[in-house]
Amino acid sequence: MIMQGIPSPADSLPRGAQASWLSGGRLHLHHGPIDLILQAWGDAIAVAEGYAAATARFAGILSELVAELPALRSENARVTGPVALCMAKAVAPFRPAFITPMAAVAGAVADTIVQSFARPGIARAYVNNGGDIALYLTPGESLTCAIAATSCPAQMIIRHEDPIRGIATSGWRGRSWSLGIADAVTVLSDTAARADAAATMIANAVDLPGHLAVTRRPACEVQADSDLGHRLVTTDVGSLTRAEVDLALSRGVDAARRFQARGLIESAALFLHPEVRTMGPITLKEPSFVPSPD
Repeated sequence: MIMQGIPSPADSLPRGAQASWLSGGRLHLHHGPIDLILQAWGDAIAVAEGYAAATARFAGILSELVAELPALRSENARVTGPVALCMAKAVAPFRPAFITPMAAVAGAVADTIVQSFARPGIARAYVNNGGDIALYLTPGESLTCAIAATSCPAQMIIRHEDPIRGIATSGWRGRSWSLGIADAVTVLSDTAARADAAATMIANAVDLPGHLAVTRRPACEVQADSDLGHRLVTTDVGSLTRAEVDLALSRGVDAARRFQARGLIESAALFLHPEVRTMGPITLKEPSFVPSPD
C-alpha cells in the first residue's frame, strides 16, 4: 500500500529492516526483535513528516541497543544512548528488587518513536511495540485502547488530560520470561517504558513459590543470553485451586498498590485464570479473557 504524499518508508531503513503500509493508514516497521505498528492523525503534511521522522529514527534504534546490550542486561551498568537511558530511568525506581533495563526495552522504543509525532499539525498518535503502547495526545484529543487481543477485549478511553501515555502487558505466557505465574498483567502509566517495567515487576509478584503445579527452569537454559541468568522462570502453570489463585493474585495486587502509592503507575489489571483483579480506572466488560503479554 502506498500512502499519497508519503515517501516509501523502506528508503531510509538499514539492511534487514522492513516497512510496509497496512490498512487504515497504519505503518508497520520491523527490524530483528522490534516490531512496531504506528498511526497518526492530523494535517496531511504534518502526518507525512511525522511518519518520515519516525522511520528515520527507527532506522538506528536496533544498532544503538546492540551496542550497549551487555550493559543493558546488567543491573547497574552505565549506559549512554538515548533509548538505553530511557530504559535505565524507567527501571531505577523499582530497585533494590532485581530488575535490569531490559525490562523496559519495548516500552522505551515505543516512547522514543512516538516522539516523532510531537509536532504542530498532528492531533494524536500511537506506537504499538508488540503490545506495549506509547501515546501522543494534544488538548481535546483521545484514543480508545484495548487492553486485550481477544474476542471480548476490554476498552478504555484515554484523554489528553489523563496522566497516561503508556500501556504495557507482561506475564509468563508472553514473549519475555517471567519469574511469576500471572497469565498477564496490564499496566497504565505515564510512559510506556515505566508501564513496561511495572508490568514485569507485578507479574513477577503474582506467584506461588515452590508450588508443584508450576514448572520452572533457569532462564539461561531456555535463552542463553537472558538477562535473568540462572533465575528460575516459569514455563508452565498447572491446575490451581481458587484459594491458590486468590493468594497469588493478592501478592500481585499488593505490589501494584505499592507502585501506585509511589506514583509509578496509574492502574493495573491482573489475570490468573479464571480470576481477574483490577485497580484504578480499568473497567472490564467480561472477566473471562486474557490480554496478550509482551
